[in-house]
Amino acid sequence: MISTINIPTDVVTLQALLLASEERNGRKDDRIERLEKLVADFKRALFGSKSEKVSTEQYELALEDIEVAMAAIHTEDEQDVGLTTKPKEPRRTNRGSLPKHLPRVEEVITPDSIICDCGCERHIIGEDVSERLDIVPSQFRVMVTRRPKYACRSCENGIIQAPAKPHLIEGGMPTEATLATIVINKHADHLPLFRQAGIFARQGVHLDRSTLAKWLGRVAHELTPVYECLKADLKQSTKLFMDETTAPVLDPGRGKTKTGYLWALARDDRPWGGSAPPSVAFTYAPSRAGKHAVEILQGFDGVLQVDGYTGYNRVKDRRDNAPIELAYCWAHARRKLFELTINNVAPIAEEGLKQIKAFYRIEAQIKGLSADERRTIRQEKTLPRMKDFEQWLAYKCAQVSAKSPTGLALKYIAKYWDGLNLFLTDGRIEIDNNTVERCMRPIALNRKNALFAGHDAGAQNWAMLASIIETCKLNKVEPHAYLTGVLTAIAQGHKQKDIEQLLPWNFGK
Repeated sequence: MISTINIPTDVVTLQALLLASEERNGRKDDRIERLEKLVADFKRALFGSKSEKVSTEQYELALEDIEVAMAAIHTEDEQDVGLTTKPKEPRRTNRGSLPKHLPRVEEVITPDSIICDCGCERHIIGEDVSERLDIVPSQFRVMVTRRPKYACRSCENGIIQAPAKPHLIEGGMPTEATLATIVINKHADHLPLFRQAGIFARQGVHLDRSTLAKWLGRVAHELTPVYECLKADLKQSTKLFMDETTAPVLDPGRGKTKTGYLWALARDDRPWGGSAPPSVAFTYAPSRAGKHAVEILQGFDGVLQVDGYTGYNRVKDRRDNAPIELAYCWAHARRKLFELTINNVAPIAEEGLKQIKAFYRIEAQIKGLSADERRTIRQEKTLPRMKDFEQWLAYKCAQVSAKSPTGLALKYIAKYWDGLNLFLTDGRIEIDNNTVERCMRPIALNRKNALFAGHDAGAQNWAMLASIIETCKLNKVEPHAYLTGVLTAIAQGHKQKDIEQLLPWNFGK
């Protein structure tokens, strides 16, 4: 029997309920349609065809917006009384997932009364504990330092007072932690100084952008010895990566920007169990000429892994530098073939990509093994496939026109064949140059946010500070704590002869 309790009997109220129900159903249909479109967009962004020219960050940004929109629609459903027909399941706590080093602020919620109906006081038999992440916005505080003066009442032997502690900017407003924050905001979180000035102003701290720039310049000057030590340490290695990217720089004389370059020199021996810590150093140069690579590599003697840019051939000239052997990048070779398959039918390119994919499958299996083990497995498994690829390459080059897109892609691989095969004989060498390309992604983000550097010296400071921050990240060192500690040590007179102690992987040990 259907209960009729609380059902109104007047026609006007029933009509209103009916209209409200139809409105809810209309909103439900609208939300379903919107969700279906968002799900289709989500799948297309996640699983659709991706050109290698599109950065990972762009896809992540698209997915973020879609996920936010989907969550908003689900929230509408939850808040629409007419659509929640079944009771909510108890929320599963995510207990223990928050980092232990975060401070805990405890709140104890007790009943209004713990007196039982019988008159006795109830006692605790257990408790439910939940943890939620709470964020306090950037909190500014003023460090007040008092230095009392002491004098003797019995004699006139003079006044004593503790000396002031040294600071990086003597007589200035910022602490070393404040300076570290400005550096991190600009070069790790990609916030230009004028935006930082706006954030400070919201806290009532009004600082001109030019003041922040002066502070940042002082930090760059003081960290220069650390940066030079980092570069010297890198060049003691026997195997490095190198790449370059554009760095727009303002050209005041012409009233527009000119194109400079940041050259990256990187080391990461972790894939083959090497003991040297990973690091990267950027150097600004006004052009992409090979002579700059020669200058940066002065003192380095070993294997340099690069892309196919012809400027790197200059480093092999022993008149200019120590003997350097060039290993080339299979990712760039693969990209030449991949570009042919975008919106085109390219059987030869697809066949080549399939063979290169087999090389990468073997590399995934040997990651983390020693250099000798990697070399042995490559000789057993990759070398036979590489010989087959070489025969296939020669045959296809003879089949197609050398000036056709396919011919040019195959010619690129043939041109760098010896350097592309060098990883087969040396377990320290990677199959591609992606290590250094990953290090350079933050440079691209900073370039998008800041648009250009103000001058050549500013671009070099950008390179230097980015080197230190990215090396911290590679060594899992928290950059803000590191910079605060290092700037404090420098202010307190850290000796130049012990500068290696200030490198990210050594500091604090």
